Amino acid sequence: MDAVIDLLNEIFWGYVLVYGLLAVGIYFTIRLAFIQIVHFPEMFRSVLGAKVADKSGITPFQALCTSLASRVGTGNIAGVAVALYLGGPGAIFWMWMVAAVGMATAFSESTLAQVYKIRDGEGRYRGGPAFYIAKGLNAPWAGAIFSVCLILSFGLIFNAVQANSIADAMEGAFGLPKLATGVVVAALAAVIIFGGIQTIARSAEIIVPFMALGYVLVALYVLIINIVDVPGMLLLIVRSAFGLEEAVGGVTGGMAAAMMNGVRRGLFSNEAGMGSAPNIAAVATPDPHHPVSQGFVQALGVFIDTIVICTATALLILLSETLVPGSGLTGTQLTQEAVSAHIGGAGHYFIAVAIFFFAFTSIIGNYAYAENAMTFLGMGSRTGLLILRLAVLLMVVWGAYESVATVFNAADASMGLMATINLIAILLLSGLVVRLARHFIAQRKAGLHPIFLAGDMPELAGRIDADIWRQR
Repeated sequence: MDAVIDLLNEIFWGYVLVYGLLAVGIYFTIRLAFIQIVHFPEMFRSVLGAKVADKSGITPFQALCTSLASRVGTGNIAGVAVALYLGGPGAIFWMWMVAAVGMATAFSESTLAQVYKIRDGEGRYRGGPAFYIAKGLNAPWAGAIFSVCLILSFGLIFNAVQANSIADAMEGAFGLPKLATGVVVAALAAVIIFGGIQTIARSAEIIVPFMALGYVLVALYVLIINIVDVPGMLLLIVRSAFGLEEAVGGVTGGMAAAMMNGVRRGLFSNEAGMGSAPNIAAVATPDPHHPVSQGFVQALGVFIDTIVICTATALLILLSETLVPGSGLTGTQLTQEAVSAHIGGAGHYFIAVAIFFFAFTSIIGNYAYAENAMTFLGMGSRTGLLILRLAVLLMVVWGAYESVATVFNAADASMGLMATINLIAILLLSGLVVRLARHFIAQRKAGLHPIFLAGDMPELAGRIDADIWRQR
């Protein structure tokens, strides 16, 4: 099985997705006329608009925080360090570029998730790639494959990996036994996930801003005390991205290594095009009440994940001068050494706590995605969700204690298939994304508060829930 899984991963992550995700991001950026840049302020307007009183969904801010709960994980701490170690400072520039075009992809898939969302048996919004694949492309079989892959990778195995990261960090910093850590994390997760998506959204709304702001504030402190070195460091990142620094500063890797490692780590971190974040985007009640509004919200999520938080980690490392090519110091350990160089011995504890929050929120965010997939498969009953929740908690305890390398490779293959299906779907539905974007922008330019009504696009009759998209 290892040989088969490794072959699948080489195909998906060596060729199909690295180039496919990048190409799709560029395609949507051009097709949508650089919407993520031209209409950047709209992202904040869509998040910070009036909270909507709608018991069927969650607020745009809660949707942003829940998607960030999943996006912002150990990759923002360890993944950035690996990109720097293997690709040099220039890798960060390519992470920025990936995020810039990935914002257009995230916009597109979340807009589609909104327009094709439904109400479940209890009146709550549900949706995501499985729904727009089934309804928009008339391919429920592909939606079912997508859902199974999502549950296996995000719902179960990735949560074991996140628990493993927490257990390693707690053992290294505080000497806590891994099994005990796993049980505590599972108990805390149970309190939240047994409350369903509404409770997850409310928890993310509190925890995510706290953890992200705390991490960024430490980075800002480091920037302030090293302010004279910051311009030179930013110049180093840009010059290294094009191989211009190698001859001068002796940085290894060159442009090819910087680009490949930056692109890969950027794609893994922000998840744009993977088909994960649209599952929570569909649950939101957008304000303005238009599918495009939630597209802007999730594009902002990519910006915060990569441009803000990953850049914070990169600058913490680069300004500490702990990055030494060939030293073997990489991953979480490199970030810990970097922070310790700035704030003393407390740096190890700070990173351990940061990993706890980053990984724990990923667990509850990933579960929220899996719950939506269960609904699509017709297994969203109380019994079905109880089985899923217990399985997630068992994986958390198991993942904290056991090595998860082989299972993690299997999850990569599962996610690779899931992302490939999603990319094909959003490309086939790209015409609808463009029409919805133009519909929204035209109303903004006319000085109106944008709203989408089912009757605005008669061609969608029978494919979308007209009751959701009626005058409110």
